[in-house]
Amino acid sequence: MKVLVTGGSGYVGSHAVRELAAARHEIIVYDNLSTGNRALSNGFEFVQGDIADAETLAPQLERVDAVMHFAASAYVGESVSNPRKYFQNNVESALKLMDAVLASKVRKFIFSSTCAVYGVPPSLPIVESSPKEPINPYGATKLFFERVLSAYGHSHGLKYVALRYFNAAGAHEDGTIGEIHDPETHLIPLALKAALGTAPPLTVFGDNLDTPDGTCVRDYIHVSDLGSAHVQALEYLAHGGESISLNLGTGRGTSIRQLIDTFRNLTGLTIPHTYAPPRAGDPPMLYADPAGAKQVLGWVATRNLEQILTSAWKWQEKLEAATLQPSR
Repeated sequence: MKVLVTGGSGYVGSHAVRELAAARHEIIVYDNLSTGNRALSNGFEFVQGDIADAETLAPQLERVDAVMHFAASAYVGESVSNPRKYFQNNVESALKLMDAVLASKVRKFIFSSTCAVYGVPPSLPIVESSPKEPINPYGATKLFFERVLSAYGHSHGLKYVALRYFNAAGAHEDGTIGEIHDPETHLIPLALKAALGTAPPLTVFGDNLDTPDGTCVRDYIHVSDLGSAHVQALEYLAHGGESISLNLGTGRGTSIRQLIDTFRNLTGLTIPHTYAPPRAGDPPMLYADPAGAKQVLGWVATRNLEQILTSAWKWQEKLEAATLQPSR
């Protein structure tokens, strides 16, 4: 199939593009580059455009069979301090994308959703039927769009898979792509920069939380595993699958202290860190029950925390080496 990948020059989107290509699908990367990096989609057809720009978007939709939608604002903390941006980008602009989709022949849609739709779960692991009570605007916007997909599915015959990620991490094993954020806010890149001495000590938000060691627990999933799930979701829809929302995680929770210790065991390096109060809108513990994705898509995460950290470290060293090269 030919697929339009919105936000395909972003972190998760670029890895999904690689997995699509490996599965011999054709790809058009569509990105406004507000947060994406053009280098992450080198080698693929690229159209610069905003998802709210129907004039640019419509001709591309006429050329494809499906849409994978990654384009969004995606920082929990920022969504608390600047909710307006999140409702504009993740709801208003996304509704314009849907208007363009419904005006086209495309009726297969893969949505990059998030575990933030659950808020603070009453029990763990989190299953798809867990209550949806987001505690930050980011999660609220993603849940709203899932409901849009459901409504449009009933009214317009749209078939979709909404994939609720847990914590995307790592980099492509071949070292060609990985995380590039400006500013960087994700835990693992910040931790690795601290270990290299190119960034301040890692700030750990909370050391007395209601978790086994007092630090946040998250389900870290390799970004290439996420990418492969998108391909399997596309093929599921291509074979007549019904619309569904699914968790993508490993089913294992890792605390920040455990992550720091694992990195030290792998590399012999210490991650300097300090502690700060917990952030607003940040649940203490989140980890998935990924059984639904296995049952419906035949998908399981194949990479562990050590592989996540090893690939991220390789990528970070490459970035630092490029930064330190003298200009010519």
